[in-house]
Amino acid sequence: MPYDPPGSVPASEALFARAKAVTPGGVNSPVRAFNAVGGTPRFIRSAQGAWLTDVDGNDYVDLICSWGPMLLGHAHPEVLAAVSAAVARGTSYGTPTEPEVELAEELVHRAPVEEVRFVSSGTEATMSAIRLARGFTGRDVVIKFAGCYHGHVDALLASAGSGLATFAVPGTPGVPASSTELTVVLPYNDRDAVSKAFAEYGDRIACLITEASPGNMGVVPPLPGFNAFLAEICATNGALFISDEVMTGFRASAQGHWGLDGKVEGWTPDLVTFGKVMGGGFPAAAFGGRAEIMRRLSPEGPVYQAGTLAGNPIATTAGLATLRLATDDVYAHISAAAETVKGAIAEAFGAAGLPHVIQNAGTMFSVFLTDEPVTDFEGAKRTDEQAYAALFHSMLDQGVYLPPSAYEAWFLSSAHDERAVQQIIDALPAAARAAAAASEGEKK
Repeated sequence: MPYDPPGSVPASEALFARAKAVTPGGVNSPVRAFNAVGGTPRFIRSAQGAWLTDVDGNDYVDLICSWGPMLLGHAHPEVLAAVSAAVARGTSYGTPTEPEVELAEELVHRAPVEEVRFVSSGTEATMSAIRLARGFTGRDVVIKFAGCYHGHVDALLASAGSGLATFAVPGTPGVPASSTELTVVLPYNDRDAVSKAFAEYGDRIACLITEASPGNMGVVPPLPGFNAFLAEICATNGALFISDEVMTGFRASAQGHWGLDGKVEGWTPDLVTFGKVMGGGFPAAAFGGRAEIMRRLSPEGPVYQAGTLAGNPIATTAGLATLRLATDDVYAHISAAAETVKGAIAEAFGAAGLPHVIQNAGTMFSVFLTDEPVTDFEGAKRTDEQAYAALFHSMLDQGVYLPPSAYEAWFLSSAHDERAVQQIIDALPAAARAAAAASEGEKK
């Protein structure tokens, strides 16, 4: 039986048909199309707290939280009040504003950076950080890891070459070979591969970029000491270490993932990229680092970067309000709710005989439908995608909105109260059984 039989969500079906006539695939970001899980994408009309409401009037407990930014839940009244006041003053000036200074001060206070520059998306942040690293070092080679996503930058949409320390090939049509010929893609959590790459290209490597804790192949935390090792080998070889905290920044903890390992282990990245939570749900991102590096940017230095909407007063106001409300109590609440949900997942999946691994990075976590710990992209690909599709739709039918892909992080917010968490718990047993049945059917 197909997911979402015709007529089950008529308003979403109608909007999707209209969207496909004017937008590639009917969506503006691929995962929203439900291609990985099947069925009709839900078009959301509104959201409040922990809940989404679609155009057919169905309510769902939200476990994607706009892919991380909604740390406080949707439509938080104090964030809305701050944004409304900012909108009343005007939406964009093309000049410096007070909110961007205040938000920059907040980022510098929380994160291991001395200066920051605002942009409008995580892709812009990583693209600009790499340009700055190349400009600062005078080198050209970039190292990244398979399974780590850093936005749709041509040089970073790369697949691994034929060996552990060979240059990459384009990972998608439309990216010319010349764009990736200076990118080396390595297996994540593999120290030997990193050492080999530095031995081969050390004096040419401008930077190594990694997600602080990957969340775009599912949550795959760095092995103990791995980020410290990366910071050390970069410093030894004169390369810059870029920690991509677009997803984990101020989400994994109040100080991002760096607060969970860098602060403890005593290392500091040279450059950090931010997004999502720091924009409070608006299109905003940033990159920052040591002052001596950041001051190579125009207008102080020769590395050019600019953006008309960078530091937009509405986005910076929303981000500032969100971060100021993100107290220790907020993180404690989210952590406790996540632990409750993870415990319920383990119980329900165990009872259904469904192989699974639950992994987390601070408050964010994901579930791999495999029976082995996942430490890299190859391990992540062992997850049972067909079983996940059955899990997704069973939960959706019971009013719980999971990520529509088996390779994504799950997010909760401070608005996930007892009612929301209980709805998740109540939906899990039937969903686990559906996933187990799909897995068995696939094997037959």
